Amino acid sequence: MRQAALLAENSQFVISFDTGGTAAGAAAAAAKALKAKAAMILGPLTAEEVPAVSSTVAGRVPVVSFSNDSVLRAPNTWIFGITASQVTSAILRYARSRGVRSVAVIDDGTAWSAAALLAAGRMESELGISIHVMPHDQPLADPAPDAVLLPGSGEAMLTAARRIKGSGVQLLATLQGLDHRPQALEALDGAWIASPDPGAFGTFAAEFEARNGGAAGAITALAYDAAGIANALRKAGKLGSEGLLDNKGFNCVTGPVRFRTDGSVARDFAILVARGQGYEPAAVSSGS
Repeated sequence: MRQAALLAENSQFVISFDTGGTAAGAAAAAAKALKAKAAMILGPLTAEEVPAVSSTVAGRVPVVSFSNDSVLRAPNTWIFGITASQVTSAILRYARSRGVRSVAVIDDGTAWSAAALLAAGRMESELGISIHVMPHDQPLADPAPDAVLLPGSGEAMLTAARRIKGSGVQLLATLQGLDHRPQALEALDGAWIASPDPGAFGTFAAEFEARNGGAAGAITALAYDAAGIANALRKAGKLGSEGLLDNKGFNCVTGPVRFRTDGSVARDFAILVARGQGYEPAAVSSGS
C-alpha cells in the first residue's frame, strides 16, 4: 500500500505507521501521526481499526479509511473502500434504466450479500423497483423476476447463474463475481456487472508492477487513489476536510469519487457485460 501511495505522492509527504492489524495498534499509530503533524490520515484498513483511529483523531484531521464497512462512516472519517452498497446501487440504477422492474437478490449467507440486500431494499422506492430475496439453492419463483442479482462470488453463485441461464432472466452481479476462468465466463455470459473500469485499473497495475515487481490488487489501487487525492489537495493548498468536501469529485483508478459530510463516498462504476472472451465495458453508473 505504501509503494502504491508513492506512485501518486512525493515520498517527502508520505509517512507510514504500522498498526499491527489491531485496534490498539491503530490507535497508537494514529497518535504518532498526530504527533508528526499529519494533515490527513490514509487508512486504516480493517473494520476493527477504524473506530480506534477515529476516536484517537477526534476530528482533528480527516481520516480516509480503506475499510469497506459503511457502518463505520462518521463526520471526518470516510469509508473509501468499495462497498456493497456502492456497487449494488450502481448495478440497480443501470438495470432500471434498461427497463428492469423486479429483481431477486440471491443471498449466499455472507456479510457482503446481506449488505447488498439491505442496499437494494433501500432503493426500491427511489427506483420504482421491487426487490425480494432468493436463497442460492432455490429455483426461480413463478412469475420470474426481470433480473436476478448475484452479489457475491464462488461456486454457489456460479451454480445459481447456471441454473438461471437460458431462462430469459437478466443476470446482474458486482465486482465480487468477476472471474476470468473459462467456466465462469460461460456461466456469467451476458451478465451486467458493476465494477471499477478495468482499463484504468490495468494502466495502474502495469505501472505498479513495473516499479515494484509484484502484482497490484484492489487495496493497492485504493492506496494509490487516496494518495493521489491528497497530492491534488496539497498542491491546491486545500489538504483537509474542507478540500475533500468542496471538490466536485476526484478521478480515481477505482472510479470517480465524491466525498459527503456523513463520511460516505459516492463512486461511479463501469458496467461490464460478461462474454466468453472476457468483460466488455458497456456504460457508466453511479453508486451511492
